[in-house]
Amino acid sequence: MKGLTKITDYLWEIPKTGDMRVPGRIYITAEMLANQYDNNEAFKQVANVAHLPGIQKYSIAMPDIHWGYGFPIGGVAATDLSHGVISPGGVGYDINCGVRLAATNLTIADVSPKINELVNKLFSTIPTGVGSAGAIKKIDKIQLNRAILQGSAWSIEMGFGTGDDLLFTEEGGKLQGASIESLSERVYERAINQIGTLGSGNHFLEVDVVDEIFDEKTAAAFGLFKGQIVILIHTGSRAFGYQVCDDYIKIHLEKSMKSGIKLPDKQLACAPINSPEGEDYLTSMNAAANFAWNNRQVIMHLSKQALLDIFKIPESSLGFRLVYDVCHNIAKIEEHKIGKTIKKVCVHRKGATRAFPKNNPHIPKAYMDVGQPVLIPGDMGRYSYVCVGSEKAMNETFGSSCHGAGRILSRTRALKEGKGRNLIDELRKNGIIVKAKGTATVAEEMSSAYKDVADVVDVMHSAGITPRVAKLKPIGVIKG
Repeated sequence: MKGLTKITDYLWEIPKTGDMRVPGRIYITAEMLANQYDNNEAFKQVANVAHLPGIQKYSIAMPDIHWGYGFPIGGVAATDLSHGVISPGGVGYDINCGVRLAATNLTIADVSPKINELVNKLFSTIPTGVGSAGAIKKIDKIQLNRAILQGSAWSIEMGFGTGDDLLFTEEGGKLQGASIESLSERVYERAINQIGTLGSGNHFLEVDVVDEIFDEKTAAAFGLFKGQIVILIHTGSRAFGYQVCDDYIKIHLEKSMKSGIKLPDKQLACAPINSPEGEDYLTSMNAAANFAWNNRQVIMHLSKQALLDIFKIPESSLGFRLVYDVCHNIAKIEEHKIGKTIKKVCVHRKGATRAFPKNNPHIPKAYMDVGQPVLIPGDMGRYSYVCVGSEKAMNETFGSSCHGAGRILSRTRALKEGKGRNLIDELRKNGIIVKAKGTATVAEEMSSAYKDVADVVDVMHSAGITPRVAKLKPIGVIKG
């Protein structure tokens, strides 16, 4: 995109022009800009977001930026509570799509001989694919309402995990203010049996090995060591979140038109946060977020059971524990410094991860001396990263970082490029066992469909937003 102004080697600005209320800022390198990754449209979306009423400081994008609905994926925007708006497109269709990292006492030497058996067990235990039914059978509407009002404490009450898991889940696995009053019946119809399902697309469960440690102190605080086996889970609110988003985009589009809110793209449909439409979306989005935390909680417990079944060791020897769970697609009321004032704002993170620093009251006490874990998955053929939040993130990005590698190929293009290749066999030859519902999903998610997450993470590390802590490499993957 023409007209970008270089701020630093890792930060570029879109100057405020026309009806933009604030400048746009993109964390990226000159090399990435030169390659562009077909991101011109996504850069335009950064400028479009800057038109939202009540937006504060900047419209921000992370280095994994790519085109999305309304907001770019990798977009962050904070709006004023009194005169600002909330936009479903600033959260996305998969509300609280996120990542959960669980650690074990097992090492690569323990697991390698049984990796095929383990991947098969995980695949047979955890429901995957479009329309898959959950691990909790015969859930009714009353139980589902309890789950979305209580958050992941409900799953733990049902026997899927322990109370300690809540301590290491963002927001304790529950957004306050969730309501069932503004949910459509279609939400219930589509989501009633989906708690404990992985889904399809870019969702996955990986068996990873800690391949490299960059920060010994922080890694030790997170309970990570080189050669360790960990479980990485990436999924969200499934049909629940999709339907909430779909319902409220229509409602907010009508509200935008009636309110006379002028926006460059109707996909930025929004409503004042303090309007009935804004409040209804926020409470429904909170409900979807709580559904997603239950979903990841159940899947994590199922993966633990699979490990116990395969290795036939006591729980104390397995040492299975949650490191952290982060959301990627969410809008949350938080306090941030705007100018010289601390004020409450609505922070939209779409394909972006919260990244709070040490001593922040909203992170686990166990991590107070180092900061919040920031989990950044890559693609199934390369690696993922554990990073840590910083004070600079609080000052520059509303406490936010990137969320992954970022697509560079559409799913259609990836399918075309994968035609005739045995990608599962290629991955196996590289030491990665993949089990999936079909070959199409594997082709859509092949490594070349994504940027190299190492480049993306390097931008945020070098910019001082989220320093690297550890690199994880997959040895086993299940997908829908």
